[in-house]
Amino acid sequence: MFDLVIVPLIFQFLAPVGLLAWLAYGRHRSRVALVLGMILVAAYIETIAVAGLWLVLPSFLPAAYVVLIAVAFVRAWRRVPGVNTRLATSRVRVGIGVRSALAALAIVLAIYALAGRRPPREPAIDLIFPLRGMGYSVVNGGSTQLVNAHRVTLIGERFRPYRGQSYAVDLVRLNRWGLRASGFLPRAPGAYVIFGDSVFAPCAGTVIEAVDGLPDMPPPTTDRKHMAGNHVLLDCGKAWVLVGHLREGSVRVRTGDRVQSDDLLGAVGNSGNSGEPHLHIHAQRPGTKEAPFSGDPLPIRFEGRDLVRNALVGRT
Repeated sequence: MFDLVIVPLIFQFLAPVGLLAWLAYGRHRSRVALVLGMILVAAYIETIAVAGLWLVLPSFLPAAYVVLIAVAFVRAWRRVPGVNTRLATSRVRVGIGVRSALAALAIVLAIYALAGRRPPREPAIDLIFPLRGMGYSVVNGGSTQLVNAHRVTLIGERFRPYRGQSYAVDLVRLNRWGLRASGFLPRAPGAYVIFGDSVFAPCAGTVIEAVDGLPDMPPPTTDRKHMAGNHVLLDCGKAWVLVGHLREGSVRVRTGDRVQSDDLLGAVGNSGNSGEPHLHIHAQRPGTKEAPFSGDPLPIRFEGRDLVRNALVGRT
């Protein structure tokens, strides 16, 4: 609940609004100081646009912030004198130095956020996008932990049983308003746009494991005893591929079945360790019988495209 609501509210709404108000109405002793302030605000907005989780807040907000940066800068520019005769005073120099340091830090954060969009060095497995229709958004995806929470499973022995998901992609679906659900944080799984969407095989292969019968949890409650929830694990030759958190009663295949690409596997649900309805998919080397998700992780692409956080994707 805290991660999904409080953190975005603070860092993706209150902080940007405060920075924009400061840029427009704050005291800027010179146009040099104003430009540094604008760089600071713009770099922060870029960072949250790339790395922020746009689930509770509408996904169009970053674009609105960009427009407001321009409006605030123009308004402030007209109020700040073009030549500041006090620029040599120690107080002004200190102010310029502080703004320069903060702007540099914001730029570094923005660069780090963008670094998560670089494809991993390892060769990727090319898959077919497992959903049909438009308006899907990537919640977790990318090559750094800042934009893909699954990357934490590469660290330490604690996560070794789940290491195969380190390059996983999580998907939700947005409505016309850029929101993934009806309401702020609804408890009913059916209030989420993606809930019940059909899931198709992303590759041809043999079903290694098919699990059904686990309940769809009311968000944000999770079932940590069954991490993948209802799921299908496929042996696609070059990799094992998992689609997880499927809807209870929706799984259409059994262990040992042979499936072709685009065969129906089930429907999106909210079973297992899932805070809200979404589709989880990852590729890995073969795991073990005791820990099927422990194989070395493999990057994935969908029809040649790397999916990173906040990317919009679909398939007709």
